Amino acid sequence: MAGPTNALTGWQHPRRGVLFVVTGPSGVGKSTLIRSAMARIPGLRFSVSATTREPRAGEVDGKDYHFMSHESFEQSLEQGEFLEWARVYDQSYGTLRKPVEEALSAGESVILDIDAKGHRQVKASGLRAVHILLLPPSLDELERRLRGRGTDNETVIQRRMSQVHEQIAGIEGFTHVVVNDDVDTAHAVFQGVLLAALSRISNRTEIVERVRGWL
Repeated sequence: MAGPTNALTGWQHPRRGVLFVVTGPSGVGKSTLIRSAMARIPGLRFSVSATTREPRAGEVDGKDYHFMSHESFEQSLEQGEFLEWARVYDQSYGTLRKPVEEALSAGESVILDIDAKGHRQVKASGLRAVHILLLPPSLDELERRLRGRGTDNETVIQRRMSQVHEQIAGIEGFTHVVVNDDVDTAHAVFQGVLLAALSRISNRTEIVERVRGWL
């Protein structure tokens, strides 16, 4: 009979976590799908980005962002310390590679919510990841959702719509695609993709070792 050290529980963290890169146009529902998945699937964490902008009231360094000076950011960029980065107006944003790799090595899985440019940079970095593209059922529906939010003026809406082609170009470079049409189905498919990746034999070597102890 197997001893207690060989017992399996309903969920066990993988020995190495999985990096999930989630990309999609604004208004497609990325934040909602990610929050729901993180509430239901153990061991998922959201990546904390680095930025050169000043902290806002209540923001905590290392929790909301890694706040960096422009000089420090540029130095880290030159040293290849970013998985991906972008400059937005006069500020820079990016994902530091070291914290992500440390989390993965500790068995935590990390979700990056980034744009198409960031997705391509992560692919070029050589770090293994599951790349998920979220799509609306149609461009008309996407525009309807953007207008329905009531948070953007006409200029912003048109700019977001003009960026859609960049977001979905190179669809073949993603490993999975999820269409956010029916809400319940989209949540099920998105979480199914995450769970399937986490359940790969190659990611669950600790289970394989324990099961071998039963033989």
